[in-house]
Amino acid sequence: MTLPISFLSDFGRSDEFVGVVHGVIARIAPKARVIDIGHEFAPGDIHGAALALLRSIQYLPEGVALAVVDPGVGTERRAIAARTPWGFFVGPDNGLLAPAVAIVGGADLIVSIEDLRFRLPAEGETFHGRDVFGPAAAVLAAGEAAIDDLGPAVDPGTVAPMLIPLVEADGLGGVLGEVLWIDHFGNAQTNVTPADLESLGIEPGDELAMTVGGVDRLIRWCATYGDVEAGDGLLHVDSYGQLALAVRGGRADERYSLVVRSAVGLRPSRRTQIPITAVGDAP
Repeated sequence: MTLPISFLSDFGRSDEFVGVVHGVIARIAPKARVIDIGHEFAPGDIHGAALALLRSIQYLPEGVALAVVDPGVGTERRAIAARTPWGFFVGPDNGLLAPAVAIVGGADLIVSIEDLRFRLPAEGETFHGRDVFGPAAAVLAAGEAAIDDLGPAVDPGTVAPMLIPLVEADGLGGVLGEVLWIDHFGNAQTNVTPADLESLGIEPGDELAMTVGGVDRLIRWCATYGDVEAGDGLLHVDSYGQLALAVRGGRADERYSLVVRSAVGLRPSRRTQIPITAVGDAP
């Protein structure tokens, strides 16, 4: 049985790079289905792409995850493949694979992709997605090679990690988190979870004090965008179970001047009642 390949990269769509990798896979494993997770990540954004793979992996069919965001291409960084309970992960050893590998149960074998039989010959060293990672993913998907055929095993302790920031106490009776991801609509996912707020006695429907960029505002923990008026801000649990900032009919990143890794402080509000239409804009 040929395994599906789920493919993520920062190659964009204006050049031929994504199509070329598809072509390499099709020549080696013509029966393999390739699922494009996304290719518009900012060039070299290992952090953002790693979190996207982490968010996606639970919804992808078991098989091979091919992830290529590789600002260190051509250097001494390793090309690796990992075997996990979910399937195989193929990509650069720069932390890109680490969160998703961990969430599916970890790897029982990680190898350095070195065997020249499973690499395309090339004059340059700048397109390992085509020459190294694509072929490795294809032979694993087609069953044409076992993972330990690709190269020697590596010590898991030497593989680059990707550290996801933890929520901290803010010293004001609340928590201090940060923005992990801003989606196409301007919604800002944070690393704060519902459990973090519930530990402070905050429940859905409550008003909170929010500090972003040194500015304090009031915002309400809502279930849906429809719980506030158009143009107002809200805090809600997003589709991945994290707390996110949103603006109904607008963009939270623009309203609150947010970028990835912006600090976000959340704590109980001292005001007990506030009209819901004012939530998100009160100073």
